[in-house]
Parts: sequence; structure tokens; C-alpha cells
Amino acid sequence: MPNDKYTPPYTLTDEIINLIAEISELVGAVTVKSSMESSPRLRRENRIRTIHASLAIENNTLSLDNVTDIINGKRVLGAPGEIREVKNTYEAYNLLLGYDPYSINDMLKAHKVLMTDLTKEAGCFRSGGVGVFAGEQLVHMAPPAELVPKLTAELMSWAKQEKVHPLIKSCVFHYEFEFIHPFADGNGRMGRMWQTLLLYQWKQLFAWLPVETIIKERQQEYYDVLAAADRNSDSGVFIAFLLRAIFDTLKELEETEQGRVQVTEQVEKLMTVLRDGEWSGKELMIHLGLKHRPTFLKNYLQPAIALGLVEMTFPETPNSKKQKYRLVKK
Repeated sequence: MPNDKYTPPYTLTDEIINLIAEISELVGAVTVKSSMESSPRLRRENRIRTIHASLAIENNTLSLDNVTDIINGKRVLGAPGEIREVKNTYEAYNLLLGYDPYSINDMLKAHKVLMTDLTKEAGCFRSGGVGVFAGEQLVHMAPPAELVPKLTAELMSWAKQEKVHPLIKSCVFHYEFEFIHPFADGNGRMGRMWQTLLLYQWKQLFAWLPVETIIKERQQEYYDVLAAADRNSDSGVFIAFLLRAIFDTLKELEETEQGRVQVTEQVEKLMTVLRDGEWSGKELMIHLGLKHRPTFLKNYLQPAIALGLVEMTFPETPNSKKQKYRLVKK
């Protein structure tokens, strides 16, 4: 049975406390302004960015365009294993929000989806020793395999019962999960995915927030703070790192949303024209009384497409001479 008194060691610094306040404020502001709730296209784009970044952290070499094409069912030239990683991760994220974040069985189910055809131990705890490497360097040697079920059960029990702020809980869980390294492979992907699930229980916005893109940009720091937390036997530095990544992702999203608000009037004018049918770019510019194509693209067409309000008639060939635009049917 798990030990109910188990408490992962972490120190709350002034930086962490300030970040929690700033993130909470940003979440409120972004939730009010966000277009993601009304735009399946934006949610899908952010999900693809998340998948690409999380796999790139694990040395998958496929580009964002490659990942997008694979998810859209197109053929892509690439290593079969890397293509399988994309397909598995996409399916795992599609199922993610239906899992119980405190259920070991659900975690094992998620791992099986994530790692099918990639490891012989998909969907079960590892049977041997494993380490975390940054390139050729051993960053962390995980506990013996025989301790994994007990340690994982204790972590799940702590996460379910602990009353600490969800931001702290999710970061501590992420670190402790990586410390235990319960699986033969896929631990990094699972840790980041499970933190998303925990944060989704707090605010649904986190289901579509591509924090992984920031982590990828700071990948060496990610490994450095993992190693520092190990040395200190305290996950405080790792918590601060993840909170900074979350804050920066939210800030980026807020700035994007503010940009969309500024073009709302132009987008509405474009949609008014498109209510009469399908039009080419040149035809739209004439109807709108515009002569400067870059202005038309930046202030009218591109924002409307990004919001999921307008679509191309030939999306697979954006530069087609026959290309026209139309309103997205609800």
C-alpha cells in the first residue's frame, strides 16, 4: 500500500510564489480573450506544435511540416520509427483528457498507446535499470525496477491528496515522475503529457497550451535543472524552470490574442464579402477597396484563416492559380 505520509521534497522560493501569482493572472486574462474555445483549427495547430516539440526533445528529427502532414494522413519520407512516434503521440493526446490523472491503470494505458511498436514494454513498468541521458552524458540514474510500482503508487497518492496549488503539484509530479523513470522508454513524453493532464484539471486552457515548444528552446537548461534537483534532493529549481516556461507560453498566447483583437474589424469586413460566395484573393481585394496585397494578407486574410473563420478551396496547394477563399461552415 502507498505511504500516505510520503511528501516529495521541494522549496518554495519568492520567484516561484511570484510566478504562481503572475501565471494565475495571465490565465484569467488569456481565457477571456482566447479564440481557442471557438476555433478547433487553433486547438489542432497548438496540439501539433506540442507533439512536434515534445518529440524533438527526444531527438525525433521530423520537421513541424512533416509532423503536420503525418497527422493529416499524407505520406512523408522519414524513419519509420519517427513516423510511428508521431502517430502514437497524436493518438495519445487525443485520448489524454479522458484519463484520470491519479490512476496508475490509466497511466499504463496511455503509455501503451504512446509506445506501441516502439518498445517491447509498452503499457507496463520497466523490468530493468534505466538512466536519463543528455547526449552521451548520464544526467540521472533511476531507482531499481523493483521499486517502481511502490514509488509510482506513492506519487499518485500524494498528488491525489495534496492540497498545494495545481501549478506546484503538476511541476513536482513532473520532476518526481522523471526521477522514478517508471518506463523503459517514453518517460519524458509521458511526464510532460501527464503534467498537461494535471493542469487541465485546474484550467481547461492547458489542454491546448504548447508549453513544450518553450521547453524545447531551453532543452539544455531542462536537463541542467533536472540534474540540479537531483543533486539538491529538492525539486525547487525544476519547479521554477517549468513555471517560467508556462508563463512565457501564456505571455506569447496573450500577445497573439491581442493582435487578433486589433484586426477584428478587418476580419469582419472580409467575412461580410465572403457571405456572397467564394472569391479569389484579387477579387476580395477589389471588393474591400484594397490595393496593397501585404496589407490584405496581414490584416484581413491571414488572421481570418488563423481564427478558423475562412478556409482555402485548395488547402493542399496554397499557391494554386485556382485558389479561392470561403467561410468555414459551422
